[in-house]
Order: sequence, then C-alpha cells, then structure tokens
Amino acid sequence: MQKNKPLALLAGLTPAQFMKRHWQKKPLLIRQAFPDMKPLIDRAQLLEMVESEEVESRLIVRKAGQWTLKKGPMNRKSLPSFKTPDWTVLIQGVDLHNDAVHALLQQFRFVPDARLDDLMISFATEGGGVGPHFDSYDVFLLQAQGQRKWRIGRQKKFELQEGMPLKILKEFKPEAELVLNPGDMLYLPPGYAHDGIAVGECMTYSVGFKVPRSAELASELLMGLSEEIAEDCGSDLDLLYQDPGQEAALRDSAIPKALQKFAHQAVAKALKDPQIIHCLLGESLTEPKSNVWFDPPDSDMLHTWTWPCNVRLDRRTKMLFDSKHIFINGESFKAAGQDAKWLRKLANEKCLPAQIANQLSPNATELMQAWWEEGWWYSSPLRAEP
Repeated sequence: MQKNKPLALLAGLTPAQFMKRHWQKKPLLIRQAFPDMKPLIDRAQLLEMVESEEVESRLIVRKAGQWTLKKGPMNRKSLPSFKTPDWTVLIQGVDLHNDAVHALLQQFRFVPDARLDDLMISFATEGGGVGPHFDSYDVFLLQAQGQRKWRIGRQKKFELQEGMPLKILKEFKPEAELVLNPGDMLYLPPGYAHDGIAVGECMTYSVGFKVPRSAELASELLMGLSEEIAEDCGSDLDLLYQDPGQEAALRDSAIPKALQKFAHQAVAKALKDPQIIHCLLGESLTEPKSNVWFDPPDSDMLHTWTWPCNVRLDRRTKMLFDSKHIFINGESFKAAGQDAKWLRKLANEKCLPAQIANQLSPNATELMQAWWEEGWWYSSPLRAEP
C-alpha cells in the first residue's frame, strides 16, 4: 500500500487524498470497493460465535415497535428463526478470531494502527437493524452479503430516546437514502447519523476506530503513573515533607500553604518527564481487550524453541512503537539501534523473515523467546500482507 496510489476501496482516491478530503469531514459512498465480494465467514460459523465467552456478541430484536437487547454468550439455538424478520446479531472483533477477516482489516491500514480498532459483523434478517444512531468514531460499512438500505444525515440534535436498551436518536432527519449491494462500502465520519435496514437477509462488515476520550485517557495514564510512583516509594527520589519553619498553630484546621506547594511540586515532578507519559500511552493502546486470550505453546513443546525462524505476529497481538520504545500487548520495552529497526519492521509488517530475525541482539532474541512462550507470535511460512 502506498500513500499516493489510488485504491479501489477508496473509490479511486489515494490514501492521502481520502484522509485530506473525507477523514472526519464528510461521507463517501464507494460502489464496488471490493468487487465480487462474498462473506469471508459463512452464516453458520458466524452465529456459532455467540456461544463463545471470548467473543462479544449482541442480539437485537424489534417487535411491535419495541426493542430488546440480549448480550452473549448465548445458546445458538436461542436465536430467532431466519424466517422471523427484524432481528440482528452483532459480533464484535471478528478479526481476532478469523484469518480472512483479519487480512481484510489490514487493508484499512492507511490510518495509523493506534487508531484502527476492529471489524464487527452484523447479520440481519429482513428489516433488521439497530435503529437510527450515531457513532463517536469513524466507520466503514462494507456490504458483504445481501442488501442494506442506509438513511444518513448530519445530526444537530443528539438527544436519545428514553427507556431504550439501545442508543436510538429521538429525532432523526435523513438527508440521503442509499442501498448497498455486496462489495459496496460507505464511509461515515464521527457524529454522522445513520440507520441501516436489512433488505432481505444480509451481512454487513463494520470497520471501527479507537477514539480515546480525554477524561478516560487521563484517568488511565494517571493510574499508570501512580503505579510508577509507588515503585519509587522509599527510594532517594521519594522526598519527605519537611517544615522546620512552621509556626505554632492553635486549633488551626487550615491546610498549610507549604504543604499545598509540596503536593503541587510532587505532581509536577511526576509529570515532568514526557517519556513516562509516552510509555504509559503505548502500553494503554496495546493492552488487549478483556476477552482476548492467547494460545501459548504447551509446556512439553517449550523445548522446540529454535532461532532464527520466520516470525508472524498472532492476529490478536497489538504492537506499536515510538522513538524510544516498543509496545506489545500492554508491555513496553526500550529499543535502540538495529534492534529497534527490526522490531519496528515487525510491528509495521506483522512478520519478520528468519534472515532478519537472526540479526537481533541476544537481549532482543531473549525477548522474542519470551513473547513466543506467551503465544504472541508463531513461526510459519511468510506470505505478503494485503
């Protein structure tokens, strides 16, 4: 993929043009973004996933104007009949469980990996949908099977209907109506209201993106920072409050200004090094979701470790980097020189051939072994990513 090469999945725009003209600005309808599109996972396989605790799933039913929501895991046989209209199953993060879906998600890497989240699959019977709503993140809606009618519009009022299990807009005034066929795709920026209704049985793939909220991100980073500070307790860096100049007080409940200043300086000192925040951010962005588990090699297979070998990241592994660190699955490691070069290549390309892996230092090789034992990567013949 190249920034200035036109892509069919972007209606002939280059990634650079798309990001400048449409990203977080205005919708884009792409007819035949994926020509000859067929579902990458069949209906039976998809619906079996609702039984798994490792998969986030939801069943949404509309009956007589009323909405019900049921969260998985649930018994596959508890789903309504395919002849029953107006129901939808949403399967989140299918890319974590299926190689073909994971490969499809890689085609959207013209957006930084730190922002790319997951691919959700929506299966619906005739009339199925989730009601008019808006997302706080960018989304690509790819029609994989059947047809879906979309009503879209810029939203000025974001008030939601009360007493509903879903976030359905109270007022929705669509500006356009579009019918998507297999292979068609619709891009919508954040806050753009939309209502998708299945025309017959259909399957829609939704590519979503991470949108950190400032308050939540600050809370996460400060929590991580507090853990870092706790590790310094008792060290030379852990200063004690001293007030040799304190005057006598008589039943005085006022907090001394010197103590307030000490508290301010303590926090300012903790925030003084931007590398700490950068490190905590990388760990946060690569932290696996709560329902993600890895498959480490069996204990009796640990002796089979060989090096060098072809490295391919497990599809569930998240790996990012900055100028001084490598981040993988919620952990951070300092990296410099040639090790940093090759580990960044692994993060970018998701694979590393044996001849390059062999150039890693003994310390980096030891890390790679530890990651292999965690199930974060495996050895396999390498093939080109999309």
